[in-house]
Amino acid sequence: LHNWTVLDKIILSTKTPDKKFIFGKGNFQILTEKIKGLPHITAVFLNIERLSPLTKKELEDAWGVTVFDRYTVVLHIFRCNARTKEAKLQIALAEIPLLRTNLKNEMSHLDQQRGGSRYIMGSGETFMEMQYRLLKEKEFKIRNALEKLRRKRSVLRTQRERREFPVISVMGYTNCGKTTLIKALTGDEGLQPQDQLFATLDITAHAGYLPSHLAVIYVDTIGFLSELPHDLIESFSATLEDVAYSDLIVHVRDISHPETVLQKASVLSVLKNLNLPSHLLDSVVEVHNKVDLIEWYQSPETNAIAVSALLGYGLEELKEEIERIVLKTTGKRILTIKVNLAGPQLSWLYKEATVQEVDVMPENGTANVKVIISNSALGKYKKLFPQ
Repeated sequence: LHNWTVLDKIILSTKTPDKKFIFGKGNFQILTEKIKGLPHITAVFLNIERLSPLTKKELEDAWGVTVFDRYTVVLHIFRCNARTKEAKLQIALAEIPLLRTNLKNEMSHLDQQRGGSRYIMGSGETFMEMQYRLLKEKEFKIRNALEKLRRKRSVLRTQRERREFPVISVMGYTNCGKTTLIKALTGDEGLQPQDQLFATLDITAHAGYLPSHLAVIYVDTIGFLSELPHDLIESFSATLEDVAYSDLIVHVRDISHPETVLQKASVLSVLKNLNLPSHLLDSVVEVHNKVDLIEWYQSPETNAIAVSALLGYGLEELKEEIERIVLKTTGKRILTIKVNLAGPQLSWLYKEATVQEVDVMPENGTANVKVIISNSALGKYKKLFPQ
């Protein structure tokens, strides 16, 4: 996070997180003394998924600074990185539970301080009820707007399927180098990779070519995080639903990271929870990225492909492996078709298939055309141009 500096950190054993005080008396005292001894600190982050409102208030009163849990910090990182309308809506939706909790706290605090009528201008509705109603309306509007965007994405997906571009979803733990890899595979200069968590919060699509000149779409997805708060997963799972419609998943790992094995387990568990088709899970291509940061790198896994997206190492081998699986999963075939140059066959093939080579035979006005073609397009071709 920009303008945030970690001054100190400490690992302490906790009691059950839902107890009023998370720590035992001794640990709580150690922590309080540590915080009081750092006059410059403005906040404390506890690596706990959600703090109860009561605990948060008690700790803030005791320490005199704001206390954050995992949910509020991750939400804040998301908020800083949201660019598109959809990402901003997803974050607004994830904020609703937090706003409800805050409202509850504020109202109980106010109720203790005042008596008198709690109703607004004889409407029969308390201030709290009105606030809850407004929150409910806000949530309804956000969900509606997200549903519209989801339908729009569905239309775009249908158009993509009609054009039959194979779709490759690039996934991995946050900051593993997905965007850098896509930039290296596609040559898309518009992509600006950043060395930070959740630099990509939206699914973005980028066109690229495989060695056989087959055009494919690489989809850059949101990065994963271990123990990502559940409400956030719910909000962002809609963004990940596109993955189910891809032809191949490429799982990128930062192999130089000390916790790369744990990160892999975290990504695989999220993938399992997305209810993806089994054929998609069975053909995941694992990429070991950032091998340039390791001396004498030797992969412990035989089927993984070692690359350096930054230096361009291993990319050709990766493209060949992607092509092999994509041709297999999409049912596309590489064929040589003889065409009459006087007719429309050649232009039709250019439009509906991937033309690799055209070998012209001028003496009889024909050409042997090497193409990558799907079974459905081949069926159409045979119908239109019976030999």
